[in-house]
Amino acid sequence: MLAVPGMASLLGVSFLARVAITADVMALTMYVVLGLDKSYAAAGGVGAAMTAGLALGGPLLGRMIDRHGARVVLLVTVVTQVVFWLSVPALPYRMLLAAAFLAGGLMVPAQVVTRQAIAALTAPGQRRAAFALEAVQGELSYMVGPPLVILFAAQVSPGVVAWCVGAAIVAGGAGIALLNPPLRTEDEAVPVVRPRRWEWLGPQLIAVLVLAFGTTMVLSGTDLAIVATLEEAGQVSWGAVVVAVYGVASATGGLVYGALPRPLPTWLLLGLLGLATVPAALAHDWPWLCVAGAGAGLFAAPTLSAVADGVSRLAPAGVRGEATGMQSSAQSAGFAFGSPITGAAIDISTPGGGFVAAGLAGVVAALIGALLYRRPAARKTELVPA
Repeated sequence: MLAVPGMASLLGVSFLARVAITADVMALTMYVVLGLDKSYAAAGGVGAAMTAGLALGGPLLGRMIDRHGARVVLLVTVVTQVVFWLSVPALPYRMLLAAAFLAGGLMVPAQVVTRQAIAALTAPGQRRAAFALEAVQGELSYMVGPPLVILFAAQVSPGVVAWCVGAAIVAGGAGIALLNPPLRTEDEAVPVVRPRRWEWLGPQLIAVLVLAFGTTMVLSGTDLAIVATLEEAGQVSWGAVVVAVYGVASATGGLVYGALPRPLPTWLLLGLLGLATVPAALAHDWPWLCVAGAGAGLFAAPTLSAVADGVSRLAPAGVRGEATGMQSSAQSAGFAFGSPITGAAIDISTPGGGFVAAGLAGVVAALIGALLYRRPAARKTELVPA
């Protein structure tokens, strides 16, 4: 896949942006706790504000990309991020809440542009492997970004760390704008009149969005259950090892899935991810959590790549940006809802109950997605001339 013209440079620049974007909430958390001397609850409020902005802004930015192209939207969001991150150390807490929401809504759309460009740069037979590689890139960004912020926030000023994260976001967004990758293949024509949403947002695409939501619910719930289990065992310091094992297993699963001769249904992959998460409830210390995480992690990146591939196939070229933005919003919403649901299960039962709740949430989402996917689609409008 890296031999495809334009692919290596696209993934390289977008990796810089994604590493920084995955670390932005952690950078703000460390700044609020260490820089403003606030509680973790207050820091969580800033993170929730930015996450809410991300969820609401995804479809809007995607629609703007469809209308005006990637470069214009990237430059607008880059300027917004420059203003926000430079002003973070000067803002009082309440103003930081509002600014974080706005910055989340106008976050550099690195994932949206990258996924559209992958669909444009590759032939249909290559896209599953390309999206699997993109999912592996996402796992690596989560393994690199937040740990680096935690490491440096304890050694230098948290305000400086926030500036560095902002600078990386800006550099990544500017790099993608400079590349200006194509968002459509040469044979994909854009309709003169933009199709109405009900003409392309059918049961199958809604099913993929439900599966995207369920996938990140499982992942965020798993993270919280890991922390709770290790805290009960007095082994919190081993959390980084457990998460690293999970990430490596996910990356391995993504590479293997991309090399398979035939794809698997997305709902099946999510169902397997949910079922493989439940046995982690039996683990009570870090070695067994590593074993359980290695088993469940194998299905994480394949499920994420199958979701991205599904959106690229089902969304017409003229609205693919908006559809990809909806995918990002669904995943952000899954991250936001997964932790509270898992936390409630942990409070009611035991830390192991968090794994059960996260896994069953994934299974339920997989069943809903399977039922929606099998519903007959509404009448389709021809969007690309013969």
